[in-house]
Amino acid sequence: MDFSNKRVLITGASRGIGAAAARAFARAGATVAIHYNRQRAAAESVRESLPGAGHVLVQADIANPESVRTMVNAAIAGLGHIDILVNNAGIYEYHPLAELDYDAWQAAWQKTIGINLIGAANVSYCVARHMMAQNIAGRIVNVTSRGAFRGEPAANAYGASKAGLNSFSQSLAQHLAPHNIFVTAVAPGFVETDMAAEILASPEGEGIRRQSPLHRVARSEEVAHTILFLASEGAEFLTGAIVDVNGASYLRS
Repeated sequence: MDFSNKRVLITGASRGIGAAAARAFARAGATVAIHYNRQRAAAESVRESLPGAGHVLVQADIANPESVRTMVNAAIAGLGHIDILVNNAGIYEYHPLAELDYDAWQAAWQKTIGINLIGAANVSYCVARHMMAQNIAGRIVNVTSRGAFRGEPAANAYGASKAGLNSFSQSLAQHLAPHNIFVTAVAPGFVETDMAAEILASPEGEGIRRQSPLHRVARSEEVAHTILFLASEGAEFLTGAIVDVNGASYLRS
């Protein structure tokens, strides 16, 4: 896949899937804007690892609408324009109903939905408006989750946020198709990332790995490869698709 002369904004790119996607796009010739919130040193490390020149760092609290708008404008200024958006930023926090008081329950839902769904919607709005104004045949790839389909018993808001992001992706695909902007989603299961490191290292880890007939979880690079494919030339008719990357650990009809 050749992404020469393409400009890519990736949210949550200081680690995990986002960092792997940044490296994959850069190796394919793209120039990348690496978004981070607090982990500037990690984001700098990702930038230093990328081949090519012109890569930029952009900061934002994805839950803050004005911070999102400022960040997208900074990415446009640094890159010149944006051809591809990867909405990867997200959080996963346990909030079992039986163990929380009402205030903690409310806080968990507001925080998770604010970042995982509303934040991604706001980034998409700002980038899509830019693409429309510049007549760019753009790509938006949203990182959702197996949990949107399987359920997340101890992290209800996470599952709901990712299900909402799936629905948003499909609605946006229909809305933006007349503007030659194509929207897809990738839905991983467990991935070897910092976010999953604790549970994968726990006694539950072996059981999680055995959910897949491959007896392992995905690598970040495998999810990144799928993201690149969805953003590539020739994949336009996949707009609206949600692609599972879970090693057959959960099969949906």
